[in-house]
Amino acid sequence: MTSRAELAVTNSEIEHMRVLGVPISIVNMAAAVSKISAWGKSGPARTVFVRDVHGLMRSLEDPILFAMHDEANMVVPDGMPLTGLARLRGYKPAQIARTPGPDVMLAVCERSVADNTTHYFFGGKPGVAQTMAAHLKRTYPGLRIVGTFSPPMRDIDGFRDLTEEELTELDMIKEGKPDFIWIGLSSPKQEYWMMKAKDYLDHGVLLGVGAAFDFHAGTIRRAPAFMREYGLEWLHRLLSEPRRLWRRYLVLAPMFVYRVAREELLRRLRR
Repeated sequence: MTSRAELAVTNSEIEHMRVLGVPISIVNMAAAVSKISAWGKSGPARTVFVRDVHGLMRSLEDPILFAMHDEANMVVPDGMPLTGLARLRGYKPAQIARTPGPDVMLAVCERSVADNTTHYFFGGKPGVAQTMAAHLKRTYPGLRIVGTFSPPMRDIDGFRDLTEEELTELDMIKEGKPDFIWIGLSSPKQEYWMMKAKDYLDHGVLLGVGAAFDFHAGTIRRAPAFMREYGLEWLHRLLSEPRRLWRRYLVLAPMFVYRVAREELLRRLRR
C-alpha cells in the first residue's frame, strides 16, 4: 500500500495547523467565503474539504484519505473541538473559527448573486438536489444554477479510476461551466470523488458539504441556532439519527479527545 509520505503534497497557499497530522486551514467564515468566492471567479479547479472530528478520525485509518488533505486547497474547520484546539494553540477567533459546510454554501450563494457566478449541485438522494436548488433560488433571487444531478449509489474508493458512467457525469458538469460544484455524497466518498474529478475539470471550486443538501432541501431538520452557537449540533444529530451516528459521536469523538490530549502533552514536553 502507498504510504502517507509518498502521497502527501502539502498545499501552502493557506496557512494551516496540523491536528493529528491532518492540516486544518486557518480561516474563519468570512475569510473562507472570500477566498472561495475569488477562486470561483477565475483559475483552475480547486477543492475544499469541510472537516469535522468524524472525518479527521476516519482519515487516520485511511492513508489515501489522509494524504488527500494535503492536496486539497482548503480544509475548513467544522466543529468546536477543532476551533477549541486552535484557541489552546494561541489562535484568535479572527483567525480561525467554526466554518460549517451548510453555512459556507449559503454565504457563497448569497455573494455569488452580485458576482454573477454559477453553481452546480451534485449529490443527494433522488430529488434532493433539485428541491434544494429551488429553495436557494427563492432565498437568493438571481442565483444562477446551471445544473443538478443525483448520482446512483455506488462505492468510491481511493484506488479505482472513475468509470465511464462517472466520466459522462463529469462531461455534463463541464458543459455547464459552473464556478462552484457542491458535492453531497457523504464523507469520505465526496472527498474521493472531488480529488479525482478535479483532474477532468478546467475550472470550478469543488466543495464537499455532505448533509447540507438535506438541510437546505428540508428533508432533515438542522439543529436550532442556539445549539449550533454553543457547539451542540452534534447532540441534535445524534438524537435525530442515533442508530446511524452513535459510533461517530460516542466512540470516535472520545478517541479524538484522547489522542489530541496526548499529542498536545507531548508537544508541550518537547518545548
